[in-house]
Amino acid sequence: MSRPTILLVDDDDILRNRLTRAFTSRGYDVYSAKTKQDAVAQAEEAQPERAVLDLKLPETSGIEILKDLLKVSPLTQTVILTGYGSITNAVEAVRLGAINYLTKPADADEILAAFENKGPADPQTETKAYCPQSLAEAEWEHIHRVLNDCGGNLSEAARLLDIPRRTLQRKLKKLAP
Repeated sequence: MSRPTILLVDDDDILRNRLTRAFTSRGYDVYSAKTKQDAVAQAEEAQPERAVLDLKLPETSGIEILKDLLKVSPLTQTVILTGYGSITNAVEAVRLGAINYLTKPADADEILAAFENKGPADPQTETKAYCPQSLAEAEWEHIHRVLNDCGGNLSEAARLLDIPRRTLQRKLKKLAP
């Protein structure tokens, strides 16, 4: 019986190596890539069942890799990993065919749970029903995390979020619970 396969694409060597070890210990054959060319070549050859793509890479984006990946391996399920300021891009990736996205840092269990559309494997939460976070809730949480990191400075938060300050003010009023 063959082991499940996963393609991991991230330019951060430490994170990529850590996740490779974690997925291997969970029974996966891991294909690891740092560049778009390596990722597409490995996907074409291995036809992995799953893929984890970093959204921001030095020479390209996870969205561009996703487009090419789905051309050479259309059955590969993909989860996008994203850092601050890229929720919009992650949503675009889901629209293009990714099945989910996670904000960094994410561990192997959270990533594997994202493939199943369920919460992290935590014994304390196993008994509770998992309700996926809506896009509006994710955006609200992300904006407040960035705003908090900026000490409440709206101008700095808007710059980091790459949106106009006025737009940020409107979102804060509109999204208020």
